[in-house]
Amino acid sequence: MEVHFHIHELIGKTPIVELRSFPIPQNVRLFAKLESYNPGGSIKDRLGKQLLNAALESKKISPKGTIIEPTAGNTGIALALAAIGTEVNVIAVIPTSFSLEKQQLIRGLGATVINTPSEEGIKGAIKKAKELEATISDSYCPLQFQNPENPLTYYKTLGPELYAQLNGQIDVFLAGAGSCGTFQGTAAYLKEQNPDIDTVVVQPEGSILDGGTIGPHRTEGIGMEFIPHYVVPALFDRIHTIPDDRAFLRVRELAKQEGILVGSSSGAVFEAALKEAREAKTPKNIVMIFADGSDRYLSRGIYEEDTT
Repeated sequence: MEVHFHIHELIGKTPIVELRSFPIPQNVRLFAKLESYNPGGSIKDRLGKQLLNAALESKKISPKGTIIEPTAGNTGIALALAAIGTEVNVIAVIPTSFSLEKQQLIRGLGATVINTPSEEGIKGAIKKAKELEATISDSYCPLQFQNPENPLTYYKTLGPELYAQLNGQIDVFLAGAGSCGTFQGTAAYLKEQNPDIDTVVVQPEGSILDGGTIGPHRTEGIGMEFIPHYVVPALFDRIHTIPDDRAFLRVRELAKQEGILVGSSSGAVFEAALKEAREAKTPKNIVMIFADGSDRYLSRGIYEEDTT
């Protein structure tokens, strides 16, 4: 029998699918790594497991302590999942504007959700999380936006998986940037294996990686209000800034043409990957990260033609 003894054993080793229904040059191949196949439904399962284990191993909290984390939702789900089978409490601090489904999933996994005003953005959630950490005994805020464990997690897991699954035949790698941990860690690993791999970061309009100003966007899970200290801009071979309407269009097309159900951040990444494919002058293998699924964004009208 092939049996797993804990849900945590299912984190990682997610599948890669080649996308073949979109018009691109014949000598270009598009590959998507489907992180929704993690048990908590997103790429952040990798990080949640690592953050919780690191907090316990370093004795930041006791086995009955509390983890407090500001999040758009997926890291909160991941931490709640990681805490299953332990006595650790999890508090996720989430701006009210983020997906209700993610907040419901966090509560369903036994964790607590505290909301902050949407107009304060993720900075408001960070401020609140630090306030809670100061008042709750035996608590710790890993703060993914500043924690080097974030990129290290993906350097150790996602990068090696991608490289092995594609036998090192990667020309272009794309990922969205929220905390930028996924991109930073994976890109660093891939560049070590082959410096000629182009590592391309994707953001929505209203994000600051390209020197733009902070602004609202409907693409959820990516977009940066500040740049974490662990970010190495030299890894940004290119930056694609994708409008919301293009991200949501690609979400709908992926569902209808490939049967792949993804969140809006993946739609943005796919739009950027198609641009890379159509501009390719030589044969290319392009691999992209689809960070989560659409099931947690249905209340946001992710499949509606007009998502304003």
